[in-house]
Amino acid sequence: QVSLVESGGGLVQAGSSLRLSCKISGRARNSYAMGWFRQSPGKEREFVASITWNSDRKNYADFVKGRFTISRDNFEDMVYLQMNSLTPEDTAVYLCAADKTFYRANTDADSFTSWGRGTQVTVSS
Repeated sequence: QVSLVESGGGLVQAGSSLRLSCKISGRARNSYAMGWFRQSPGKEREFVASITWNSDRKNYADFVKGRFTISRDNFEDMVYLQMNSLTPEDTAVYLCAADKTFYRANTDADSFTSWGRGTQVTVSS
């Protein structure tokens, strides 16, 4: 098990950018694939992006391709989500998650065994 703490959310205008961060702590913390999900009120949790332990594979939801970029720094035990060209539809709580299947960039939330509490992103029109 690892512990995850997200930061970097906030209130921004449409067209703006934000970078979310996720601090990973715990044993074997660099031996996990990592992912970002988001959840809005009344909606199911949805996949945003994922990355393998060594960054050799990444997956993105279709609705963020070309706008969001996932990355990680294993020396700093951090995972990032750079979000550009934000729209009001991106408003949600963004959650960081860890997957023991370190060599796959999974998209299914059931694959992820550790979750952070999330950081709120609000995009105004």
